[in-house]
Amino acid sequence: MSYHNPVLLNASVDGLAIKENGVYVDVTFGGGGHSKEILSRLGPEGKLFAFDQDEDAMENVLDDDRFQLISENFRYITQFLKFYGVRKVDGILGDFGVSSHQFDVAERGFSTRFDADLDMRMSQKNTVSAYDVVNSYDYDDLRNVLFQYGDLRNANAMAKVIVASREESPIKTTEQLKQVLHQFLPGFKAHKILAQIYQAIRIEVNQEIEVIKEFLVQTENLINPGGRLSLISYHSLEDRLVKRYIRAGQFQGEPEKDLYGNIDVPFKKVGGLIVPSKDEIKENNRARSAKLRIAEKL
Repeated sequence: MSYHNPVLLNASVDGLAIKENGVYVDVTFGGGGHSKEILSRLGPEGKLFAFDQDEDAMENVLDDDRFQLISENFRYITQFLKFYGVRKVDGILGDFGVSSHQFDVAERGFSTRFDADLDMRMSQKNTVSAYDVVNSYDYDDLRNVLFQYGDLRNANAMAKVIVASREESPIKTTEQLKQVLHQFLPGFKAHKILAQIYQAIRIEVNQEIEVIKEFLVQTENLINPGGRLSLISYHSLEDRLVKRYIRAGQFQGEPEKDLYGNIDVPFKKVGGLIVPSKDEIKENNRARSAKLRIAEKL
């Protein structure tokens, strides 16, 4: 699993309550760890579809007649499942965020450890890169990205510094971005703040929040009654969307109640929040912020 060490592997696949002849979807294939575990629990009549927009993930395709890897963003899940003649499934697994492979390949620009071009695209088909966000977004948009997606208290000042610096010359690399923002990266806090900056830009580049919203609202019509959602999030923005959708069937406000005070929602939660054990975090440090939520279609 050098490409990507799957997080909460057994717990997330257990959450699907797999039926041997069921149809399942892994919307974040990556290195194939979760998919392999799902296939190990399916019978000969079972079927697994997987999505991944990252061209590198196509090299990990599994040689199994029950498996189909789709090289697309999972925001298009309904469209592409229909292409394969599938309108209903028995469960969907999602492991959101960035894969270990994407962090570890320096030229992708995801990691704070390396100097690289400002890229951060999960798919090379994406026309917007981190370079575009940093060098062409106006002050207000840049400030909003840093504040909303990075939870950065100095978002206003950071945006001003970036805009002023790029007027002299474009900011082309991650190292140049660090140098531009060095005054906001004090000593022991530097790595944490830099990670928040990278997260904010990466989320904007890949439209990660919009993608998750679009995906979640499709699951209501895709999953059979009694089928499961098993979703792993890595930061509060993702987890909040998942939690609210499971609880209320929407992302803002409260669902309408009938005369008896009941609400009509598509899912019910199964169990409570699941987080990695100390042993898993010790073996895989990237699991430390993972949160797993499971829901069943009503």
